[in-house]
Amino acid sequence: MRLPVLFDPPAQAMPTPEIRVDAQTTPRQFTVRTIFAARKWTVPAAVLVSVHQICETLVPVVMGQAIDRAVATRDAGALVAWLLVLAAVFVVLSFSARFGGRIGQAGMLAVQHRLRTRVTDRILDVRGVGGPPQAPGVTLNIATSDVEQLARGIAVAVYPVGHLAAVLFGGVVLLSTSWMLGVAILTGAPLILWLLDKGSGPLRRRSLEEQKVAGTAAGTATDLVSGIRVVKGIGADGEASRRYLSASTRALDGVLRSARAEGAYVATMELVSGMLVAGVAIAAGAMAVTGSLTVGQLITVVGVTQVIMGPLAALGTSMGAAWASAVASAERVLGILQAPAAVVVGDRDTDGRATVEFDCLTAGHVRALTATVPEGAFVVVRADADATADLVAVLSRVHLPEQGRVLVGGVDLAELGAGAARRSLRVVPHASHLFEGTILENIAAGIPPDAADADARVTRAVFAAACDDVARVLPAGLDTPVGEAGRLLSGGQRQRVALARALASPVDVLVLVDPTTAVDSVTEATIAERLPEARRGHTTIVFTRSPAFTAVADEILSLPAGSAMPSVPKQEQP
Repeated sequence: MRLPVLFDPPAQAMPTPEIRVDAQTTPRQFTVRTIFAARKWTVPAAVLVSVHQICETLVPVVMGQAIDRAVATRDAGALVAWLLVLAAVFVVLSFSARFGGRIGQAGMLAVQHRLRTRVTDRILDVRGVGGPPQAPGVTLNIATSDVEQLARGIAVAVYPVGHLAAVLFGGVVLLSTSWMLGVAILTGAPLILWLLDKGSGPLRRRSLEEQKVAGTAAGTATDLVSGIRVVKGIGADGEASRRYLSASTRALDGVLRSARAEGAYVATMELVSGMLVAGVAIAAGAMAVTGSLTVGQLITVVGVTQVIMGPLAALGTSMGAAWASAVASAERVLGILQAPAAVVVGDRDTDGRATVEFDCLTAGHVRALTATVPEGAFVVVRADADATADLVAVLSRVHLPEQGRVLVGGVDLAELGAGAARRSLRVVPHASHLFEGTILENIAAGIPPDAADADARVTRAVFAAACDDVARVLPAGLDTPVGEAGRLLSGGQRQRVALARALASPVDVLVLVDPTTAVDSVTEATIAERLPEARRGHTTIVFTRSPAFTAVADEILSLPAGSAMPSVPKQEQP
């Protein structure tokens, strides 16, 4: 059930308790904890919504009393009194409806903000998100639409409470008027609730399927947009469009299947509740004909029956559909929150030295590598693509070595704490991304805010990465916006800005992976000449086969063919 957006209160004014999540938390448990995470909002909202629903049910009761005690007796004073009572009921009804909806919306926004922040923090955690790899668009879809859908599950703790209050109050009114009618409502409502729980399974499965295919389509679109230049450059835009169309079509089919399932589910529930209410109305009419009910009682019974049709039908929508969608989204959100860490994080610090030692390291295509990079050295590593990827994965702490270890400052890399690892060793991948802002803001992003030499660091980094040439050709120099993911710059310009950002950051050991593949040979030679001077006194490892870097290196570490994983003869392959 979609809540009306009445106002958007500031998140900092809406503290909510932390929602507990552990490895044993199920989607249903997570949904229940989310629903009750904003009790300071949901409890008063549920009370006000219940008052609103009871007042709605009370209107035909007051009208029936007015007819029997004022109209039938021709008592003008009593008629005025009952009209005032009716006006008071409408005042309370209007007040409770307005503020109950607002408070419920505030609770939903508070929990949604807390959940979105938590999911985002987990995605951006230095440890990374382990498990099966997911496209950026999929994680974005989980952090936005799934979190919103889960937070909307709070409606289950607000609106169904009011609907149930209306049904129970109406049952009491009907019971006091005719015990048979009251029993019909009081036994029929629990039966409908039981049917709701049994019928929500298929809808929950369809909702989960819809959200998965929608997330896949969003991920495809994100990847397509991020690589649009490359796609157009190789003339593959037609194939990319066909792939996105296929993913989008699957998403549309999933949405339609989910909508059909929800429509059939809600229609069935409304049919059941409608049949119950219709039966009560027919029975009341028959009792009025036989004289068992007065005119006022007949109006009360018919009016109460009509009023509770809405709450009975809404129970199928707000409790069943909202619950099913929330549980489906909770499963996807838990996929992020419960994911194991992709990067090993310890708690030790280095001994202060900026040395790197490969101690009989075996990882993927790298076999028994033993080498030492002394402090302050500028070392070039020459290796094939597979060995480079495996060695970079170990240095980035994405994977543990199969055997051996990497020592940074005399301490096993896997045992370093997150802060010590960031301060001691930083790996700059080949595909570095820029954030939206200016060139200067991107370069200065890695410098601590309180650094006294921030301006000097930026100046040195701009010169070393040959970004001074970039600043000269752009209209606003270093203040030129780079656009989302740096799309307003060329590939070579983006690469130089990313390199300058890495050079400006204070780090003991800097690992660069093919840092100049997108620039021309003249610019590459300039960067290779300036880089050792910019990193003087600090350890630098560059994975590259560029002759320009090889010429200026203090040492060259070549991984021989024997370090690669030996191929298996065809007859021995499984």
